[in-house]
Amino acid sequence: MKKVLYIPLDDRPANLDDIILQGKAAGIQVIVPPVGDIRNRLDSHMTTDGTLVTGTSGPTFGKPEHIRRFIFHHASKVDGFIISLDMLVYGGLIGSRRLRATAEGTYPAYDSQTAELLDVIREVKQAYPYKPVYVLDTIMRLASTVFVDGLAMPAYTETRTLMQKPRKPETELLAILNGYDIQPDGTNFPDTVYVDKEQYYNAKRHKLTTTYYMLDQLAREGYIDFVAIGVDDAYIDGIQANEIAFVEERINEWLGGTDGQNPERAIILPDADGLGHSLLARMAKKLYCVNGKPRFAIRYFGPDGRTIVNPYEYMDVHQNLLRHIDIVGGEAVDSGEGSESDMEIIAITAVDQAGNAVSREAENAANMRPTIVIDFTGGGAANAVVTTALLGSKYTGSLLGYSGWNTAGNKIGMALGMAHSRYACLTMETHAAVLDTAMDAHGSLLFKRFLKDYYYKVVTIAEVRTESRGRSPYTNVTADQNMRLFNSASDFELLTALLQGRMQTNTTTLAQQTAFGIGSASPACAIRQIRDGRWSLAPYTRVVLKQDNPKFIWDRAFEITLEPVVSLRRMQAYC
Repeated sequence: MKKVLYIPLDDRPANLDDIILQGKAAGIQVIVPPVGDIRNRLDSHMTTDGTLVTGTSGPTFGKPEHIRRFIFHHASKVDGFIISLDMLVYGGLIGSRRLRATAEGTYPAYDSQTAELLDVIREVKQAYPYKPVYVLDTIMRLASTVFVDGLAMPAYTETRTLMQKPRKPETELLAILNGYDIQPDGTNFPDTVYVDKEQYYNAKRHKLTTTYYMLDQLAREGYIDFVAIGVDDAYIDGIQANEIAFVEERINEWLGGTDGQNPERAIILPDADGLGHSLLARMAKKLYCVNGKPRFAIRYFGPDGRTIVNPYEYMDVHQNLLRHIDIVGGEAVDSGEGSESDMEIIAITAVDQAGNAVSREAENAANMRPTIVIDFTGGGAANAVVTTALLGSKYTGSLLGYSGWNTAGNKIGMALGMAHSRYACLTMETHAAVLDTAMDAHGSLLFKRFLKDYYYKVVTIAEVRTESRGRSPYTNVTADQNMRLFNSASDFELLTALLQGRMQTNTTTLAQQTAFGIGSASPACAIRQIRDGRWSLAPYTRVVLKQDNPKFIWDRAFEITLEPVVSLRRMQAYC
């Protein structure tokens, strides 16, 4: 089995569990550091005054030096590398946003410890020049993290509002770093109340300089085969604009890009939690020696993606789709009738078009055209009407990719990464045992996406939030943002039991939907293999969700662990 060393953005399931399962669905073993070395958590202590929370502290971050040693230790045993700079340098995504009391030195001697961590990439590539090295990085988001190092919701709101405001345009690194607080008219912004804005700017200075070092010292010199840079929780204007333009120019000047992008070397786009999925798909294509670029057609059901810009992004949906296709190693082709494509992306952008989207899904299945569905209509979760339509179709069980989770960029990265890595396995793998194991893993991941993106993120999370907030004794915090702190120990146990009970019921309900038909006389089917354009299929037979499996991994309602295990029949069938 092919093996990939993966350093995740953090240990949330979106960046860890889902990637491991995506790898299994592609016949790839994903090797990750020990859980203690990548553990990220929000503040674990608080001070109170009656019903008021007066402060929080004690977050947990990953251990960069341990991760550096892990990479060296496993480098000889794997076939490729996917490395998050946020984890390698800062111990995770929230660590990369952590306020800094002082600024570092001037580039290139800005931080010797960071340079030493980054240089593991150079050393690995020098030792194993033929093993692909992919890197994911982020442009620091606008807002602070809620309940990390004592920063609460007012700090989040204050930073996001301030950082959305335009800055004086600058093109050089030092001018950008020194101009974070300068308005277009040359004056400084007013003082902040809840955050020390200079410490925030220091964090951004360090983060952008780390990105610059990576591009200058590593990617430019050929030690990185491909880099995906995500602009985390972005905005169409504001403090990130100079940073984005600066990185795009480096891609043009140093990595042979055009308009700030190079599909063979580096892409920058709005995303963070979808980058690991996309890079694993690119890795699958590489390790399976897929010739050429798989062709993706994009078909909108609702407004064209060129007309839609997500509130947390600076790029329209269509551009975002195109750039993600670049990351996975594919190419976009015309979606008109008669056009040639290997896969079709059904992008649902209007609720009233769900029925037509499902009809197209059925048409694609009849023509053995692999399909990906992305639900853009539900904001940060799947839409109820769209989900009902999808789950009413037996052809949904044969999708190669699906997502309705979080931002547009997240949805795209997850669904497209899931599909493209699976496609490589379906078309290139020939060993029966690998195909069978991968088939179960894909069925589990597809089932999980619906169970999480709709049944949890729409149905159950509302009940969890209501219970958490209603049971908290504190009046100045939103309890479900850190339930272990703001709810009692007994109430946290009750909330966990509520979660686990509801998700058992939801699993049973989802299993019975036509999209899976588990336990019915006519179960739906997943694709087991694609040979010469023809599909072999296998019916869904069973799903198990352990009673104690769903948990609040970061002690907040937003994210849960969820590991349904789906089985399909180990023989070719026709559905």
